[in-house]
This record gives sequence, C-alpha cells and structure tokens, in this order.
Amino acid sequence: MPLLEVNDLHIGLQTQRGPADAVRGISFSLERGETMGIVGESGCGKSITVMSLMGLLPASAKVGGSIRFDGTELVGLDERAMCGIRGNRIGMIFQEPMTALNPVHTIARQVGEPLRLHRGLTGAAARKEVLALLDRVGIPDAASRLDAYPHQFSGGQRQRIGIAMALACGPDLLIADEPTTALDVTIQKQILDLIQGLVAERGMALILISHDLGVIAQSVSKMLVMYGGSVVESGPTSAVFAERAHPYTQGLFAARPALGARRGGRLATIRGSVPELVDLPPGCPFAGRCAFTIDDCHTTRPPATPLPHGHQVRCIRLDAVAAAAGASA
Repeated sequence: MPLLEVNDLHIGLQTQRGPADAVRGISFSLERGETMGIVGESGCGKSITVMSLMGLLPASAKVGGSIRFDGTELVGLDERAMCGIRGNRIGMIFQEPMTALNPVHTIARQVGEPLRLHRGLTGAAARKEVLALLDRVGIPDAASRLDAYPHQFSGGQRQRIGIAMALACGPDLLIADEPTTALDVTIQKQILDLIQGLVAERGMALILISHDLGVIAQSVSKMLVMYGGSVVESGPTSAVFAERAHPYTQGLFAARPALGARRGGRLATIRGSVPELVDLPPGCPFAGRCAFTIDDCHTTRPPATPLPHGHQVRCIRLDAVAAAAGASA
C-alpha cells in the first residue's frame, strides 16, 4: 500500500468573484522513501494541494475526493486527529523563511514545540533534542544560540531552523514548498543538499515544490506539471524531461535561460497570462494560451493518455503537438 494516495482531489475556494475550483481532480501516489516534484506557474494549485495534505486550508474551502495517508482518510478527518498527524508524521518546510518563524519565541521553544506536543519531551530532554537537530541542519555554535530569536539569524539559517522543526518528530513524509525562496544561489544549493541528505538518511518520502526545473531534475524521481489546478503531465522525471509532451510543459522548458545564448536576445515566453480561477475553461485549463487550441479544448477535459515508462499527459491534440515538435527538431 502506498504511503500517500490522492485520488480525484477537488478544492473549491470562495473568491471576490464567487466560487472557484482551485484544484480540479488531481490524482497521484507516493511510496515510502519516494521523491516527487511539483512544478508550474504561480497560482496553478501547487501550494494549496500540499496544504490540503496538512489540513491547513481555509475554513471556507470545500474539499472532495480522497487523500489517504498510510491507510487513514484525511479528507473530513477531525482536527484533533489531524493534529496527531500534522508535524508528527507529515512535516512541512514552508515557503518563506523570513516569516515562517514566530518572532516572539526563541528557537529552542519553536523547534521543541513538536517534540513537546507529539513526543512528550520537556525541559532538559527537549533542549538536548533541539540542540541535536540544530547541529544536524548546520546551525553554527548551536548550543549558545538556543535562546536566540529568529531576527538574530540569517535567511539561510532561518530556513535551516525551519527544516529542523519539520524533522523534529521524524516524519514519514516531508513537504518542501519552495524551500529556497529568497536565498542566494550558494545557500540554495546548501539547503537542497541538506534536504536530499536528510531524506535519504531517514528514508522519508518527499514532495518538493519548485519553479526551478534544474532543481527538480536533480532532486526527485518523479514529477507533476500543474496548470490551472490540474495535472497536465506526470511521470518519472527523466521521462517528462525527455518527452515534454504537453504544450504547457514545452513552454516551461522553452522559457529557461540557456547557457551560451546570444547577449541581448529575448527569452521565449508563453503567450497570454494565467487566467483567474473563476475564468478557467471547463475543458483543458491551458486552452486559449495554447497554440494548438481548437473549440473542443475549451469544453472537453482531456483524459490521461499513457505514454511509455509510466509517463502520462492530458491533451486531446497530442498528434498535432508531436508533429509540430518533429517538424521543428
């Protein structure tokens, strides 16, 4: 049985313009120790999908479908039971290290909170465990900084502290939502290397959200490409990178800066802009921005078409997309 099974997940939100479908029937599974990445533009549903796994959606959100974690159904689970899973068996590294920590509590108190809540540690035992966690994530001179506050640490150190909090109880699943946001390139690599090492060391499953395709290529074994609350392409990372079957995936790859590109040249872009959730067509969410759009694209939700090596894509014009790719090769 997979550690995590998400089946036909729907999430509806209330907006100023009325109800909107933020996540539209996505499905995936994750085995113990497996790593998965999620990519897509801002607003495509990546973060809200993982927030649903943590039970951290707005109170007004309407959730349909199924989220099974180690056999337990999370959709509709009462808050008391969810608190026994959140921070204990599922840990999360939040997106923004500058705001993820409480500015009025010491680091020892914040990193030690899941240890107190889930493992019953107090006093010296909790501080000893917090010190070991801070040492493990590379906080220099951690013993003398247990009673320091978040503003006394750099952005990279705060992210390391966030990782320590997420790992405190040895979760089975670690979710990392853009864990290198606002960090410089050198620190980004250090943080990603740290996460990868800890996942391998502890045998955790990992869900990594990133806008950086290079990070996804180096960090996870399989991936989802999301747009408009839907998964438009999925499969082993190597297969998705090699095939790039969906026009949206092709657009993401084409927009990457290339080494050796002519100075002053324009980067490729995906035409148009991401529509608001309430304006998405009932069919393919990419309809209208896609160069291959026909009338049926606006009204027909594409089925998942299997490709070799466990690769899947949702597009009703795969033949035309493949023919155009072959002609331009």
